[in-house]
Parts: sequence; C-alpha cells; structure tokens
Amino acid sequence: MLPLHDDNPTQITPYVTIALIATCTLVFFWQLSLGPYSQQAVVSLGFIPATLFDGKSLPPNLEIIPAWMTIFTSMFMHGGWMHIIGNMLYLWIFGNNVEDSMGHTRFIGFYLLCGIIAVVSHSLPDSASTTPLIGASGALAGVLGAYILLYPHARVLVAIPLGFFIHTMRLPAGLVLGFWFILQIFSSAFAGDQAGGVAWGAHIGGFIAGMALIPLFKYKTVKLFSSEIR
Repeated sequence: MLPLHDDNPTQITPYVTIALIATCTLVFFWQLSLGPYSQQAVVSLGFIPATLFDGKSLPPNLEIIPAWMTIFTSMFMHGGWMHIIGNMLYLWIFGNNVEDSMGHTRFIGFYLLCGIIAVVSHSLPDSASTTPLIGASGALAGVLGAYILLYPHARVLVAIPLGFFIHTMRLPAGLVLGFWFILQIFSSAFAGDQAGGVAWGAHIGGFIAGMALIPLFKYKTVKLFSSEIR
C-alpha cells in the first residue's frame, strides 16, 4: 500500500519540509558522485552505535567528525534510489501538514528530536553494532506518528498492487499509517531489526516519539484527531 497524495491542504508554505527533501536529495547525489568511495562516506557519516555507546573508534582516515554528530548526518544519507524516493515521498505527503500544525521552527526541532530518539531506539538493543545506520526513516516515522494523531480521518490516495495491476483508492490516514506501523512491528519481531538492511527498531521508536511529542509541539489551537487544518 503506497501513499500517493493526501486530501489535506495547508495554510503555510512548508519551507522546512521542502528544505529537508532538497537537502537529502543533494546529499544523495553527492554520495553517487563519490563512486567507489561512497561506502567510505557511509561509514564516516552514518551512525555506528559502537562508536558512541561502546567506546569503539573508526580508523583515523574515516573518523572525520565526532561520533555524536553522525546522529544528525546519518539522517540525510540514503542507501539507494528506492530508499530515498520512498522516504521523500512520505515526507512530502505527510510532512507539510505536520509542519503546518506547529510552524517552521518547531518543526525543525520536532523532526530532529524524533530522529535522535529513533537512532537511540535502534542502537540500545545492540549498542556494540558496527553497522552504519543511514536514512531519514527514523525522523520521518516521527512525522507519521504525529500525523496519525493530528489527522487520522484525512483521506490518503494509495496505490495497491494486485498482481499485474495497480488499484488506487482513498483511505483514512489512520488506516494507512496504522497499517504501516503494524508492519514495522511485525517485521522487527519476525525478520529481525536489521533484516534486509532495514532498521525496523528506528521506525518504531521514531513513530512512538512522534505520537508522544506532537501534543507538546503543536499549536494550542490545533486539535488532535481532526481532519481539518487550523
């Protein structure tokens, strides 16, 4: 079930959402430009739990920034075309409304804080892991968690593959995002947190963080469980 668009207009231009998408895209093209050295960039700028929680160090030629800073740099890197396209599509569809609910400045803090919590959620079960974590998925999951509480009744146009055909229909955001969250839980439980290179734990932690933080970040005039914009 792939979201394509939501029927939920905004009152502001989502400058931060646009800037995040643009930054992730530019960073991804920079990664591509590195050619065979792109994996070194992933190791240097991706978040490696063991370097922060287990006292491990990277080789001197790869340790270009402090370990704590990779929590932030990792949020803007991606591992392939499908990775970045999927993340940016979700961010474009749902990020603008969440930004609208709290304003530009608060949205920056909200997004980064959800990303931090997602990284910690992924790392604590295996703090000695040396596998780099990259992608906007954790912070994005926080956006989805906020959206499901803000606008669960908003309609989302989704594409549903049916064999060789693709069927489109409009479904409540609560159903679409609830299904996404349940999928993360089942994937983490039965496939393992890093199965297929996907950090399911970061998705789960980010989503829960978004749900917990949205009452603190949204404007007081914005009500939860609404299908309307302030």
